[in-house]
Amino acid sequence: MASDRITRLVFRVSAVMIVAAVGPLTASSEVPTFADTIGGNASLQSCVRYALVHQPSVNKSLLDEEIVDRAISSRIADWYPQLSFNAYIQHDPQIPVSVAGGTPIPTTLANSSGGLLTLTQTLFNRDVLLASSTASDVRRSMEQQTVENKIDVVASVSKAFYAVLVTQQQLAVLDDDILRLQRSLQDAFDEYKGGVVDKTDYKRATISLNNARAERRETEELLKARYTDLRNQMGYPPDAKLKLSADVSQMEREAFLDTTQNVRYEKRVEYRLLETQKRLQEANLSYAEWGFLPSLSFIGNYTVSYMNAGYPDLYRSRYASSFVGLQLSLPILEGGKRWQEIKEARLELDRYDYEFMALKNSVNAEFVNAMANYKSDLNNYRVLKENVALAEEVFETIQLQYKAGTKTYLELITAETDLRSAQINHTNALYEVLSSKLDVQKALGTLPYE
Repeated sequence: MASDRITRLVFRVSAVMIVAAVGPLTASSEVPTFADTIGGNASLQSCVRYALVHQPSVNKSLLDEEIVDRAISSRIADWYPQLSFNAYIQHDPQIPVSVAGGTPIPTTLANSSGGLLTLTQTLFNRDVLLASSTASDVRRSMEQQTVENKIDVVASVSKAFYAVLVTQQQLAVLDDDILRLQRSLQDAFDEYKGGVVDKTDYKRATISLNNARAERRETEELLKARYTDLRNQMGYPPDAKLKLSADVSQMEREAFLDTTQNVRYEKRVEYRLLETQKRLQEANLSYAEWGFLPSLSFIGNYTVSYMNAGYPDLYRSRYASSFVGLQLSLPILEGGKRWQEIKEARLELDRYDYEFMALKNSVNAEFVNAMANYKSDLNNYRVLKENVALAEEVFETIQLQYKAGTKTYLELITAETDLRSAQINHTNALYEVLSSKLDVQKALGTLPYE
């Protein structure tokens, strides 16, 4: 909503005086190259830094900043002296005449040439005045749109980063599970060969191992897809090496935040962007009111002319003239157009009261929902973490009991399945709480973007 409004306003100001531009760069207009990569053991911070330099959406925003800056400079250039020169040469096959006292008199000669040098200096003009007075706010609005894009990139990259780490952790869980199942399969096979049990336990162990291997293969493919998504969010070369190091303890430490915080609207870039929009609209109202003021310019003119009946002698005689003066332009009657433009600009300005109201309601709802999801996900994560400890304890106990002959193999397989599910659910819950935390930070306007 905020982005659409500022874009529309910039186009309006452009038509009136400033820019014919769009939305959000600051650095260089050169297209970035992708020769630099991160490689292995990449951290979240290095991935975010890379994205803020290479992500196409960020770079397009920065280039848009430069475009707007050049457009503003172009408009402000109208404050400086303007000098132009025009030249001509012509031949009149039929010489125009004027009639005086019934006698036709030629008004020129057959051949003529000349030059006109004109100097103008704007002293007052509402277009250039608006361009110079709103330049800083127009630039600021572009910068704020760039910040908005950067925040979105940071959130997206962080979520994609955590998704990769969680999937890597799930692979590690499945690897451990496969090792346990392989040992269980070997034990069941030995007992079957020794005649202790029938082949049912051996077949059940084989089924469980095959299921675990199939799940691991599925998770491997999911990891490739999540790496692809991370590369896309970062603007990272598709074929370049990128390897993250999974540190569950670090992820767990990053999962917590202060839940007593309250939303402050002024911290949101959307709110600051709306404030900038309002100032631009106030300037637009002033521009409409300035429509009753005259335009004033200094003008200077130097003309040189050459005329002769014969072309070879055209430049023998020179006739020069010049003048300097002030030019005042004051529209007197335009059918009420200026009054309607003022009323329209005032209505547009009044509209911002509702824009602020809608934004505050939206931000508040976003914050409440994000905080509720975070608290719910955090509680779920703590419960599932406890479940992992319980499932490990149950599995170890049943494994000992199975070896002692007091538990069936089916109970052992069930305990093994419960342990794997608890561990995978725990890693999924960790991702959910980290993702919810990012949503809370974004809602609070506290998500770092530089």
